[in-house]
Amino acid sequence: MKPPYVTEEYICNFIQQAIKEDIGEGDHSSLSTIPAELTGRARLQIKENGIIAGLELTREIFNKIDPLLDVNIFKTDGDQVTAGDIALEVTGPARSILGAERLVLNCMQRMSGIASYTAHLCKLIAGTNAKILDTRKTTPNLRPLEKWAVTIGGGINHRFALYDMIMLKDNHIDYSGGITQALKSAHDYLKFTGKKLEIEIETRNLGEVKEVLKAGGADVIMLDNMDPSTIKEAVKLIAGRMKTEASGGITEEKIREIAETGVDFISVGALTHSVKSLDMSLKAEIAK
Repeated sequence: MKPPYVTEEYICNFIQQAIKEDIGEGDHSSLSTIPAELTGRARLQIKENGIIAGLELTREIFNKIDPLLDVNIFKTDGDQVTAGDIALEVTGPARSILGAERLVLNCMQRMSGIASYTAHLCKLIAGTNAKILDTRKTTPNLRPLEKWAVTIGGGINHRFALYDMIMLKDNHIDYSGGITQALKSAHDYLKFTGKKLEIEIETRNLGEVKEVLKAGGADVIMLDNMDPSTIKEAVKLIAGRMKTEASGGITEEKIREIAETGVDFISVGALTHSVKSLDMSLKAEIAK
């Protein structure tokens, strides 16, 4: 199921731009070697274990490339897959199958890599109350697909963009004159504009946490680049008055310890900015 930010308009525009980028005036390799009337079949083969994502998108890609392509999908987005599994089969004009091949693989490999790593981190903190969040560290123009993949893997989308939440990070705080002034300015802005947005503010030490608590007016306190013992102390100070988010330098080795501090959320930029794609291939054959 698509999240609300993955609109039909976005999908249509994305696929059109991707086709223009990859096929351009024509796939001359296929046009020069494959008869126009040749019918082919291809199976999407999984080559390593993980969580599959992008199947719903893939159906739309094949359909946009050529409505004559018939797609039979055997898995569901979010399914655990193992090497050797066949995720889908497509039949139809051979030229069209090859025209869609790279776009399908590029999307599915990246989305499945994101979903797989998200699921892995969720498993590492299972049994705690903490939830995995993504960030805005996404590939330009691919954010909807990458954040969609995070949800498929069991993570939670943080703010989608700059316009749907106020997040006061270190630079905002420094430019505005400090934590107290930044929070006051943010509330004045919301009152003036009539907008209803949550406010999150970054803190770098316990002194800044105490200043936020004294000033009030934040919905979420980010605990940035703090060690687990400091996070635990900060969570105790906050005492449920505001939600808490651990961020910065999150590694697999210490994510469990951070989750056990009682923090509400753990944001991980690596979900989207440095994830390894899940290996898969589209194996073609002549339809009989």
